[in-house]
Amino acid sequence: MTPLLLLLLSSVPFEHGYANNDGVKIHYASYGKADGPLVVMVHGFPDFWYTWRDQMQVLGDAGYRCVAMDLRGYNLSDKPAGLDNYDMKLLVGDVLSVIRANGRSKAIVMAHDWGGAIAWQVALNVPQMVEKLVILNLPHPRGLSRELATNPEQQKASEYARRFQEPGSHAKLTAAALAGWVKDPEAKKAYVEAFERSSLESMMAYYQKNYPRPPYQQSNDVRRLAMPVLLIHGLKDTALLAPALDGTWDWVDDLTMVTIPEASHFVQQDATEKVSKSVKSWLGRDK
Repeated sequence: MTPLLLLLLSSVPFEHGYANNDGVKIHYASYGKADGPLVVMVHGFPDFWYTWRDQMQVLGDAGYRCVAMDLRGYNLSDKPAGLDNYDMKLLVGDVLSVIRANGRSKAIVMAHDWGGAIAWQVALNVPQMVEKLVILNLPHPRGLSRELATNPEQQKASEYARRFQEPGSHAKLTAAALAGWVKDPEAKKAYVEAFERSSLESMMAYYQKNYPRPPYQQSNDVRRLAMPVLLIHGLKDTALLAPALDGTWDWVDDLTMVTIPEASHFVQQDATEKVSKSVKSWLGRDK
């Protein structure tokens, strides 16, 4: 870990470890009560575990064990080459490996953006390992697929993803540009360092291997989620538009939805106090 990131983290006793998914090491940072309910946090693009720092402190101080992972290809996790190493099944396996590495058989899964896409699939395919699900700014896959297939505004909003799917798209990216969304100057420096350690080619592999391609087709997956789901969405998101949230109640048995009008895509940082308060309150409702 670099001196800058160590300095930023010096006031918080984060611990660090690695999970192993068939030879691929997945880095994670953890904070909170060792035997508290496990919350596994999964970031999106372009990001790394540090995006959850505020939520980790709030939930950790409330008695939860918060574990924020670096996706494969990012920061301190391994960066295997080749598109096949970013297949959704392997990404799901990375989350499961982090749960198991922390000595648990299930966890609360909290995720944003690409992390959200992975977390939906964890919940749909391995529901016995998901106690509760918290998704930030990534609509249910059925809602997103419907909007891509039928809504010209979402198709336009996803133009960036089609550019990322082009061969060699990583060559047009830089660590500094990818950190452009980070508002805090000191945090931005840490983000640039993390992205310089990351694989830009791996970041694009997520889109090239897993993001839908035109002609877009609506999902006909009829599986329902039985575990409680909290969906938080910043309404100023220009990439994942709010109409994709419509219908989520038809696919989730126990759904709570929180929309934050003033927040954009990175809702966990744009509205950090609202997000932390909402998640803490929702998780504690059954206590």
